[in-house]
Order: sequence, then structure tokens, then C-alpha cells
Amino acid sequence: MSLAYEEKASAGLAALGLATAAAQLDQAAQQAAAAAWSYTHFLGYLLEGELRVRREKTVRLNLQFARLPYPKRLEEFDFAQQPSLDRRLVDELATLRFLQEGRNLLLLGPPGVGKTHLAIALGILTAEAGHRLYFTTAIEMTRRLAKAMAENRLSREIKNLTRPKLLIVDEVGYLALEPVQASLLFQVVSERYERSQPIILTSNKAFSDWGQVFAGDAIMATAALDRLLHRSTIVNIRGDSFRLKQKRQAKAALIPEVTQP
Repeated sequence: MSLAYEEKASAGLAALGLATAAAQLDQAAQQAAAAAWSYTHFLGYLLEGELRVRREKTVRLNLQFARLPYPKRLEEFDFAQQPSLDRRLVDELATLRFLQEGRNLLLLGPPGVGKTHLAIALGILTAEAGHRLYFTTAIEMTRRLAKAMAENRLSREIKNLTRPKLLIVDEVGYLALEPVQASLLFQVVSERYERSQPIILTSNKAFSDWGQVFAGDAIMATAALDRLLHRSTIVNIRGDSFRLKQKRQAKAALIPEVTQP
């Protein structure tokens, strides 16, 4: 490639916003000449680097937008400690087919069994697949919506919660909702249902207790469950709390071993 054409090519790539390809052009041209690459091989090499950088940027922005409380991976989950959890089902969820099918995922069980860990891990996979997601707790979300309603911007706030491909609502039922908050949670569930936008929801409440979740309104609870369960996967985790196990193990490690004389 002559110097004049190389300069034009570099300027053209930069003008098209292909900054990574422009930066790699000189090195790629030298490699192409030395190895007698075809034109398509040369072009593919430039585009591969450009696309890699763009994917990395997309994932980084998706994770920033997600507001995940901490990073967790499926590889870190101790399935041996939770024998009630079907590993094959989790592997199926990791394919993210539930996103394309608009299927909700309800993770149920007592505190400390790994519900939030699984939700976050699937959220990270969602970000890495190029999709937007948002993480919130039920109480945080409903308080934010109540504030938006008081400031006459509720519609815009609900739209912000329906745009992401995935919404993760953690700790549903852990803290009591006021009637207005329960109504706002129902509106989010309903809006995402109408758009086939999936929700991952974690809760320590059985479905029979969801009247409590919705501030004692059994009719609203039934309507919310009807929408959540219509297209859904339900995962019940019945194991012991990871945190309590670790606490017991740490306590046991401090007790000196008694030897017999």
C-alpha cells in the first residue's frame, strides 16, 4: 500500500468512526504484505479488532447502567451446598433463551440460599450478550416510583424501567410495602408483561403469602402473579443459608480440639 493511499485509508477509517481499525492499519498493512494476505483477510483482520473493542465498550456500558450491587458469576456458585437446585436448569437459563422468549424467572427461597447470586450472574451474562439490564430491590424501586409520582414524572420513570431488556427486582417481600408502593410494583410488572420484557425476581415469600407482599390486597397480588407466571420459570431453593453455614464453620474453627489423655 502506497503512503498516499495509506494516509487516505487511515483518514477514511477515522472519519467513519473506526478508530481502532485506523490505529491498526499500518501494522496490518505490513503483516498483509509480508504474508501475502488476500484483500478479504486484510479487511477481516481490521474489522475483528474494531468489533472486539466495540463489544468490550458495550459490555462495560451495560454493566455501568445495570447498577449491580457486586459481581457474581455462575462459576462461583456452590451447587454442592444447594442440592435442591437443578444444575441443568441453571445451565439452560445461562443460554439466555428466557430473554428471547420473554420468560420471567422467579427465584424463591429463604434468605441466604443464593437467589441474588444467581440473579446477578445471569444479569452479567445478559450484559455480555449486548443487552441492557437494570438491578434494583423492590423497596428501592417503589420508593423511587413514589417520589416520581409526587413530582409528576411517574410515566417517565416507569418507561425507564420497561426499556431494559432485563429487569432484576431483588428482595420482594423482605420489607412490607405501603399500598401505594404495592400499586406501583404492580404497574411495573404489568407494563413489562405487555411488552414481553422479562423480569428476574427474588423473593422469600411463597405465592400463597403474596397478599402480604401487595400490602394485604389479595386481588392485586393475584393479578400480579397472573402476569408473572404466565410466561415464567420458577426456581425453588430449599437449602440452608450460605452465610449461616460460613458462620457456623468459622465458629467451629475457633473451638480448640479436645484430646483424650
